[in-house]
Amino acid sequence: MLEVSTLKKIGLFAGGVLFGTAGVKVLSSKDAKKVYTNCTAAALRARDCVMKTATIMQENAEDILAEAQQINEARAAEEAAAEEDAGADAVSEETV
Repeated sequence: MLEVSTLKKIGLFAGGVLFGTAGVKVLSSKDAKKVYTNCTAAALRARDCVMKTATIMQENAEDILAEAQQINEARAAEEAAAEEDAGADAVSEETV
């Protein structure tokens, strides 16, 4: 005769097979396909939104970089002009 634990194991196995088969049927149903399609569409919309935001941020960063380079070039030109003026003043003082 079969023991109770053996019957439980057989019952659990049969239940698992039944549940697995029903699960596959549910996951491959038309309703599930609609859910998958809608989730995929939402993910694609989210990706598009993220890509637009990333592009805008990249453009802003490029603008900031260009402006910062212009500021640094202007400062360098001012410093060079100030050094030339200081050098010319020193030369004129020596000649006097």
